Amino acid sequence: MPCLLELPPEGQAVTALCVVYHGAWAAKEGKLGVYAALAAGRAGGGGAAVLLPDAALHGERQGDTPPGLNAREYVWESVRRTVAEAPALLEALHAEFSAEFGPEFRPDFRSAPLWLVGSSMGGYVVQTLRRTLPDAGFPVARTAALITSGVWQEPEVRGPHLRAFLDTYRPVTHVAELPVTPLLLASGEADPTFPLAAHHAPTAAAYRAAFAQAGADAGLVERTFAGVGHYTSVQMQSAVLAFLEGGRPPA
Repeated sequence: MPCLLELPPEGQAVTALCVVYHGAWAAKEGKLGVYAALAAGRAGGGGAAVLLPDAALHGERQGDTPPGLNAREYVWESVRRTVAEAPALLEALHAEFSAEFGPEFRPDFRSAPLWLVGSSMGGYVVQTLRRTLPDAGFPVARTAALITSGVWQEPEVRGPHLRAFLDTYRPVTHVAELPVTPLLLASGEADPTFPLAAHHAPTAAAYRAAFAQAGADAGLVERTFAGVGHYTSVQMQSAVLAFLEGGRPPA
């Protein structure tokens, strides 16, 4: 699983782990530096380790693509595989980097907050992982799902295993089963890929109802950005940084 890792300055502890998932037909390099401010952290107070993996079938992993997938099946096979391998990725991160970086990496990283950020296809991934990772021993503290959807209506996806994945994890269907840990749902109001009314609005409504029923209304942050299309704007990036920094442990 090829990854890039942005770390706090030498000698400063890692106080959180942020895993950033890119969109379809993209690669980890496209997210390099986008959330590096998290690694810079606070003076003397440590910072987050920002992990940027190539999603399955993307970047350096395109050669793993099975034959016969249409474009939408390619996206969802990538999501399915990326979700399935996430616990192994986190275990490997611990084994590899705690040995290399020593105490600065916090060998007890499971006790540090785990943050997830995903854009577009990556938003599918992180919405699923906030449900599945706790069962694997990795509770998720905060999730930012950007320029994405929880509707998951995919008529072109025909493979039985992919249909089963969609039906099992579709957020708007299963939102009542999801944790109510803090979630940022952010979209561009001019997004042609995920028009606001068809995707952000029903997804936000489903999450809003679930958080309200659990008495955790403050845990859901909904943002839309005027004039923003299918990309992470500077304002959206700032909203993500502020949202995640709100969960930073005290220095």
